[in-house]
Amino acid sequence: MSEVFVRVALDHPLPTLFDYRCDSSEPPAVGTLVSVPFGKRHVVGLICEVVAHSDVPAERLRNVEKVCTTCPPVSEHWLALAAFAADYYQRGLGEVALPALPQSLRDASRWARLFAPQEHYRLTPEGRTALPDALPARATALRKLAQALADADCLAGADARALHPKALATLDAWQTQGWVMLEVIDAAAVTAAAVLPDAPAPALPTLTGEQADAVEAIRDADGFAPFLLHGVTGSGKTEVYLRALAGILAARPDAQALVLVPEINLTPQFEAAFRARFAALDASAIVTLHSGLAEGERARNWFAAHTGRARIVLGTRLAVLASLPKLAIIVVDEEHDPAYKQQEGLRYSARDLAIYRAKQLGVPVVLGSATPSLESWWQADQGRYKRLTLSRRAVADAALPSVRLIDLEDERRRGRASIEGLSGPLIAALKTRLERGEQSLVFLNRRGYAPQLACDACGWVAGCPRCSAYVVLHKPERALRCHHCGWESRIPRSCPECGNVDIAPLGRGTQRVEETLAGAVPGARVLRIDADSTRRKGSAQALFSDVHAGEVDILVGTQMIAKGHDFRRVSLVGVLNADTALFSHDFRASERLFAQLMQVSGRAGRAGLPGEVLVQTRYPRHALYHALGRHDYVGFANATLAERRDAHLPPFVYQALLRAEGRTLEAALAFLQQAAAELAQIPAAGRVTVYDAVPLTIVKVMHVHRAQLLVESASRAALQATLRAWQPLLRALKGVLRWSLEVDPLDI
Repeated sequence: MSEVFVRVALDHPLPTLFDYRCDSSEPPAVGTLVSVPFGKRHVVGLICEVVAHSDVPAERLRNVEKVCTTCPPVSEHWLALAAFAADYYQRGLGEVALPALPQSLRDASRWARLFAPQEHYRLTPEGRTALPDALPARATALRKLAQALADADCLAGADARALHPKALATLDAWQTQGWVMLEVIDAAAVTAAAVLPDAPAPALPTLTGEQADAVEAIRDADGFAPFLLHGVTGSGKTEVYLRALAGILAARPDAQALVLVPEINLTPQFEAAFRARFAALDASAIVTLHSGLAEGERARNWFAAHTGRARIVLGTRLAVLASLPKLAIIVVDEEHDPAYKQQEGLRYSARDLAIYRAKQLGVPVVLGSATPSLESWWQADQGRYKRLTLSRRAVADAALPSVRLIDLEDERRRGRASIEGLSGPLIAALKTRLERGEQSLVFLNRRGYAPQLACDACGWVAGCPRCSAYVVLHKPERALRCHHCGWESRIPRSCPECGNVDIAPLGRGTQRVEETLAGAVPGARVLRIDADSTRRKGSAQALFSDVHAGEVDILVGTQMIAKGHDFRRVSLVGVLNADTALFSHDFRASERLFAQLMQVSGRAGRAGLPGEVLVQTRYPRHALYHALGRHDYVGFANATLAERRDAHLPPFVYQALLRAEGRTLEAALAFLQQAAAELAQIPAAGRVTVYDAVPLTIVKVMHVHRAQLLVESASRAALQATLRAWQPLLRALKGVLRWSLEVDPLDI
C-alpha cells in the first residue's frame, strides 16, 4: 500500500486547497469526491491535485476517511471551469465546486446507496384516471402521494417515504389494483441513451429563409463560435435551437447539448417541445435541472448528465455548472434576462459562464433574445459575436402587434372615468376581445393586492418591523406581508397610531387588478399568475395549461407571463404602471423596462390574429415608448449604448460592488470606509475608481443594516488584479456581521 497526498477543495471561504494523506493501493483520480476531517467536523471535498509530497508537517496531516466509488470523477474541463469561476468571481474553489454538486453527493453517508439500482413507481393510464376519485377527500397525505406520482415521470421509493410514512405499503396496494407499476432503475448505467427505432419522425415546420440561414451557420460552426440570435417575438427562435441541436447530435452519437432558460416555469413547455422533436431518443436522454426538483430527482438527472446518458439537459442558471463530459453546444434562451445572475452566495452570471465554457471546450454557443442585453449587442457590434437576425414572425400571416399609448393625463382632463386604475379604452378593448372569443393579457409587475396600507387621517403607512420597507397587502390571505424578509401579520382593524377605522390600500397589485376585472368585464374568466398563485409544485404548469386550453379570457400576471410563452389565442396586451421604471436611480432600469415591454407585447398576435398592445402612461412622449411603438430595438439599443459610452457606464467600464452588513448603518459604513482606505494602498488601484460608501436603497432587512462601495475600471484586468490583492486585506478587517464582493453587479 503506497502513500500519496491529495489536495482537496472544501466549501470554505479560504481560497486554498487542503492537504490530506491518502493510503491506497491505487491513488484516487483528480476530480474524485472524498470525505475528510475538517476541524471537529467531517465534510466532503473534491480532489484537485494528487502529489507525492506535501509541504504540511507530517504531524499536522490527517487522513482521507472515505473515497466515493459510486460516482465517476468529474472531468478536468469541469474543474477548470470551476477554477475560472472561483478566480473571476473572487471566491474559493470549493465555494464554487461543491455547491454545484447535488446535495446528496455532499453527504458521504449516502454514497453507498446513492446510485444503486432503486425501485421507482409510475402511474398506469388506468391509475391516472381512477386514483384521484378513489381517495377520500380528507386523505391529505395520500392525495399528496398521488399528486407526486402524477407530477413526476417516476417516483423513487425513498422520495415516496418522505411524503407518507406507509408509502411503500400503499404503493404495493395500488400496484395490486393496477394503478401503479414498479420499475427497477439502474442509475449507474453509463451507456449512451438508447435510440428507439420505431419512433415516428415528427413532421417539421417549413423554415423561413432567415431561420434556415441561422441553422446552417450554427451547424457549420467550427470550434468556438458565439452567436447572438436576435429574433423578434414569435420569429421561431426555438425552432432554430431544435434544428441546430438535431444536426449536431446526429453528427456525434455521444454528443450532449445544454439549453438554459431563465425561469423554472418555462422548462415544461421547452421540455415538451424537445421531447416531441426528439421522440426517437429514450425518455432518460432529456433531463431537466433546476431548484424546483425534488432532491432525489435532481441527483438522478445530474448523474445522467455526468455519465453521458442524458443527451439534452434543460435547466435554469444552476445547470451551467452541471457536469457534461461530451458537451457539444450550448443555448442560452432569453439571454438578456436578469434571472441568469445569481444574487446570493456565488454571484455568477450563467450567461457569461456559458460563453466561457463554450470557449473552453471549443463549441458553439447561441444567445437568443428578442431584446438582447446591451453587453451582448455591443459584443456583436465589435465583431466578437456573430449576429443572426430573424426579422419576421415564423407564422406567415402573423404580424407584430400594433402599439397604442393611452395618455392617462389626457383621459383625466377629458373627464373620462377609469375603474381602479383601468382606463376606459383598455376596458373597452377587453370587452371587445371577450365578444370575439379571443384572449387578453394584462401585465402588472407588482404582486399582492396593494403595495401599501395607509391611514389618510394621520399619515400612518404599514411598515415592516424588521426592514426599512412597507409591507404589501395580500387581501385573499387577509395578511400584510414583507416581500424582503417574509414577515407577516393580520390586517389591523384600525390605524394603530390614531385609531381611525377608515384605513385603505394605496396602489395596485395583481390581486387588486384581478378583482377589478371581474367586475369591470362581466362574464370574463379571469386568471392570475404570479409568485403567490404558483407556490405549490406543479401549479404554474396547471395554470398555463388552462390558458393554452382556452379556459381563460383575461390573464393577469407579473413578469412570469411576459416572456417565452406561446399563447396562441391572445390578441390584446394591456400594460399597467410601467412609468415607475422611467426615472429610476438604476441606470439599467430603462433597458429592463424596454425588454419587459417588448417581451410582453410579443405575446399578442402570434397565431395570425391581429395583435394590439395598450400601454397606460403619463409620459406618452417619452423616447422609450416611441421606440416600443416602432418595435425598434436596434434604435433603442444604439441610442442607449451611446448614452452609456458618454457616461462611462457598462459595458464600457467594469464594476465590482463591496457590500457590508452590520448591526448599525454606522458600522457598515465605517467598514466600507476602512476598506476604501486599504484599497488605496494597492499599487494596481491607480487604474480603479472608488466611489463613496452609501446605504442600499432598502437599508435594513431582518434588523441588519446594509451599505455598499462601488469600484470600477476601464480595464477588466486591472480591476481583477486589484480585487485579488484587496481580498486578504478585507478578511483582516473587523466590525461587521458579513461582507461580500460581487463582480459585474446588476443591481447597484
